Amino acid sequence: MSTIRSMTVTDDTIAAIATPIGIGGIGIIKISGPKATEIATQIFRPRNVSLPFKSHHLYYGEVVDPQGSYAIDEALLSFMAKPRSYTREDVVEINCHGGYLVLREILELILKAGARLAEPGEFTKRAFINGRIDLTQAEAVVDLIESKTSLSLKYASSQLKGIISQEINALKRELVEMLSILEASIDFPEEDLEVATPSHLISQTDHLISRVEKLLSTYNEGRLYREGVSTIIAGKPNVGKSSLFNALLGEERTIVTPVPGTTRDFIEEIINIKGIPLKIIDTAGLRDPADRIEEEGVRITKDKLDQADLIILVIDSSVKLDEQDEALLSTLRGKRTVVAYNKIDLPRKASLEKTPRGLSGVQVVLISALYKTGIEELKEAIVSLLITHARSLPSCPIISNLRHKLILEKVLALTQSVREGLQKNIPHEFTASDIQAALNSLGEITGHTTPEDILDQIFSRFCIGK
Repeated sequence: MSTIRSMTVTDDTIAAIATPIGIGGIGIIKISGPKATEIATQIFRPRNVSLPFKSHHLYYGEVVDPQGSYAIDEALLSFMAKPRSYTREDVVEINCHGGYLVLREILELILKAGARLAEPGEFTKRAFINGRIDLTQAEAVVDLIESKTSLSLKYASSQLKGIISQEINALKRELVEMLSILEASIDFPEEDLEVATPSHLISQTDHLISRVEKLLSTYNEGRLYREGVSTIIAGKPNVGKSSLFNALLGEERTIVTPVPGTTRDFIEEIINIKGIPLKIIDTAGLRDPADRIEEEGVRITKDKLDQADLIILVIDSSVKLDEQDEALLSTLRGKRTVVAYNKIDLPRKASLEKTPRGLSGVQVVLISALYKTGIEELKEAIVSLLITHARSLPSCPIISNLRHKLILEKVLALTQSVREGLQKNIPHEFTASDIQAALNSLGEITGHTTPEDILDQIFSRFCIGK
């Protein structure tokens, strides 16, 4: 039995504020469940319209307290009858003014009238349970809300439309076809069925393995768009790290002075570079600290360097490289690094030839953070280090979720085991068992066989009201 069908579908009615807390022009309260219209009728008085509410219509009126018979706010009410709604239940949305007190009082009226406060993500969870979306689409809702760039928004939107589900379902169909062939030979051995030759099954398995590997290969790129890239701007004091940070950010975010050691703590911002969100951090200069405060700043910088996905090492091109520069370069072996020679507006004294020695995959660019020269070239270098090729639109499935990656790695191992079993002519019962396990694993991605504790973890990431 699938997880979707086995989960308890409650018959209660839920409600929550669906817009962020604070002062705004509009606030929305959402109600979903069998009593949605009954509750709305108790607290909403439409102007010049007779009840009952018609589905997918918008009504103007007032929200009133049934006990005190006084109006709390004028509002617009929309009603969507099941199953043509987000949750496939009756849904009412009340659009009122966005003050916190107004929203809270209206929500309290709704709760008194028979609804209960929704749990985080419960509206989307009901959409999933009721079969309107699968689990990959539910996860895409969070990704859509948390998108940091227009490109990450496009990827989340494509996942919400089912681009990953389509690929997973295609893999499942191939596995089901293979399983049916094997089970036929198991159930009717005396018939000597030749539905497909072993070589055909091996070829089909190779095709499956190739598709799974291709999907897995997209994870690193997908993760960059979804989670962002932890990026450290590092270097000795007074080489222009903070100036570069401000240049990349496009505003004066950090204090810039000619005094070494000005930056003692780290400052973090998210910037968009060619559609990739960079969580970029300006750090304290790496040198022997002059006092306890700077010592702590240097320690934090070294910790951040160990954890970073990308390092921008800033070197002052107006002075010769010294032992400290060489030591910094040696610590970056094996890390994705862009070496930015700064201050090219001054006479150059540093030797560029020494920089890449012993370091593979390092990009070297010349910049002037003060005059913003070479900044676009720096951005291009960053992108070329992070992804093999930039995509403008998600024309093919790309996975960005670690849960999906781990499950697909399990599916890959199982399909490789199937291939080995076919090559060695192992009894079909064992091979069929591996195929069934792969099918169950793929079902965990779409939600059909996902354990309920995992579902609870996924939906707990949602905000209340979504």
